[in-house]
Amino acid sequence: MEPDLFTAAAEERQEKEPSSSPLAVRMRPRTLDEVVGQQHLLKPGSPLRRLVGEGSGGPAGPSSVILWGPPGTGKTTLAYVVSKATNKRFVELSAITAGVKEVRAVIDGARRATGGYGKETVLFLDEIHRFSKAQQDSLLPAVENRWVTLIAATTENPYFSVISPLLSRSLLLTLEPLTDDDLRGLVHRALADERGLKGAVTLPEDTEAHLLRIAGGDARRALTALEAAAGAALDKGETEVGLTTLEETVDRAAVKYDRDGDQHYDVASALIKSIRGSDVDAALHYLARMIEAGEDPRFIARRLMISASEDIGLADPNALPIAVAAAQAVAMIGFPEAALTLSHATIALALAPKSNSATTAIGAALDDVRKGQAGPVPPHLRDGHYKGAAKLGHAQGYVYPHDLPEGIAAQQYAPDAIKDREYYTPGRHGAEARYADAVEWTRKHLGRKRS
Repeated sequence: MEPDLFTAAAEERQEKEPSSSPLAVRMRPRTLDEVVGQQHLLKPGSPLRRLVGEGSGGPAGPSSVILWGPPGTGKTTLAYVVSKATNKRFVELSAITAGVKEVRAVIDGARRATGGYGKETVLFLDEIHRFSKAQQDSLLPAVENRWVTLIAATTENPYFSVISPLLSRSLLLTLEPLTDDDLRGLVHRALADERGLKGAVTLPEDTEAHLLRIAGGDARRALTALEAAAGAALDKGETEVGLTTLEETVDRAAVKYDRDGDQHYDVASALIKSIRGSDVDAALHYLARMIEAGEDPRFIARRLMISASEDIGLADPNALPIAVAAAQAVAMIGFPEAALTLSHATIALALAPKSNSATTAIGAALDDVRKGQAGPVPPHLRDGHYKGAAKLGHAQGYVYPHDLPEGIAAQQYAPDAIKDREYYTPGRHGAEARYADAVEWTRKHLGRKRS
């Protein structure tokens, strides 16, 4: 028997005993219109709509697609909807258990079905990033010749984990983390739907808020926690799922943290001030509170990038690259693994030598500009490349620093209004000590008068 996403026996049992399946399985959408979130992928004429048979068809058949997104955002759900809605032959493989032999068997079956019955085949391949290069290569002829239409799912960046020839033959569709509103709608549906909890329990506002926090944009996690908490409440003879019951069930205390209120800003402020104060333990505490409360990891990463320039700057020039790399990694992997990356960056920033010279320097320069202390650019610095510039005196008398032995030309660079202003006051901590020596030497050789 060829592999299938949901075997006939399992479907029959689910129909007879729906409660035997997990809530997350029972609540899987049956059509694309029931899917929550990912609306950017479900517009009329989209590749997924065409895969389920919507559209005019014709010579331009549906494309193979690679679904990339964090866990619980709907990759398997979308494949399930396609399997139920399409009139095509649907086959499922998991890269965890399948190899080249299984792939070739599916391809051979697809060619027979196409040639013998005119039946097209859709192949859903889960966790494609676990396939080796050779295993992915085995898919190429089938995808290129459209013997199969591939739906591949991955949680890892496909530009690193999927071979280029397969990427070029497929459309890459990026799934976004589900919003709180997306999950809220899903939870409400699960509470009331006949396939779900059938109104057996209610969810107070504080319990719902905590459920959304611990879900972290993952629909499967939200429904799994809801089912466990609802079962615990019913076992106690209660029809309301209290916050304590949810906490006991998922073993995670509700963190007092309102992402839209004061706590959001207070804890974020405390994180940055702890980093500025070099208290690595306090910084990690506030980071943990933000993570546990379901804060957007991209928000945390942005704050760390700001801190790297605002509070560390040239005292450790590696601080900003570390923060930027952390932000890029967070965008690629999401929670829960992103917690490790954010911890890495937070520790590095907290223990780095500190300097706010970059902050004060640009602040002083902006202050002068806003006060109108600007003035025209000195003539010898103006653009002299266009016709007639020389007649205007532009670029005349400019000394090219590379022509001098010391590589520095004692000429005026700033406008007259601020020609003796010194905005940058270097610190003497960490690597900035060498900048302090450099700025003292250059100002002296520029012939600058001290302001």
